Amino acid sequence: MSKVYGIIFKDNCKIYFFKSDEIYEKDDYVIVETENGLQYAKVVLVNKNSDKKEDYKNIVRKATEDDQKKYINNLKDAKIALNKCKKLVTDLKLNMNVINAQWTFERNQLIFTFTSDERVDFRDLAKKLASLYHTRIELRQIGARDKAKSVGGIGICGRVLCCKGFLNQMETISINMAKNQNLALNPSKINGVCGRLLCCLAYENENYLNNLKGMPVVGDVIMTDKGEGKVISIDILNRKCQLLIGDTKEDFYIDENSIK
Repeated sequence: MSKVYGIIFKDNCKIYFFKSDEIYEKDDYVIVETENGLQYAKVVLVNKNSDKKEDYKNIVRKATEDDQKKYINNLKDAKIALNKCKKLVTDLKLNMNVINAQWTFERNQLIFTFTSDERVDFRDLAKKLASLYHTRIELRQIGARDKAKSVGGIGICGRVLCCKGFLNQMETISINMAKNQNLALNPSKINGVCGRLLCCLAYENENYLNNLKGMPVVGDVIMTDKGEGKVISIDILNRKCQLLIGDTKEDFYIDENSIK
């Protein structure tokens, strides 16, 4: 029976699951089999036993000191390759921002990630890179959120970006989450440094949805024990609304059965 392990290829990245008949501990470094060949990785989760061997690729072996030296050397060479690629982009006048370069463990592929507001014809760039490094070149265009996760930064809350600090998977964030929380739809307030909607909008969305059940909306006209009133504002978390009854503003709690 194989044991299933959660591994990451670099800090604060998505967790992938691999299987092995060998026993590994959390924080062990291992060599794993991927679609791009062998990769150096770190064990971060030890899962329950599983008979579904076909669902996961294999952990080949525990990493050695030589593997670690090779990995570190690959990181250094990747930084040099990144600078060369940026220079080529400038020379070719391509509208793209190359933000990362990565060698696979066995150096059979060199992967560059970049951002751009439009589609880029990078065929000439790929040819020049291939002639320099004599290996397979892959250029991946990523979005603004992925760039923020890769580069990092400080959010409007004053803390390290969630995507950089602890999020392993990027959730889908919609404008409805901001509406559910009764937030002003001001981009400077609800957008992160990446220019996309804040990831933290998803954290309390479920609680807001639960509290919204049975709540009136602004503009509703409802009957209370003090007469007919128009809803002019709502406090979702406290399940409270403010009504205009005649010329008087009155606060009512929904769970007090004051509103009919």
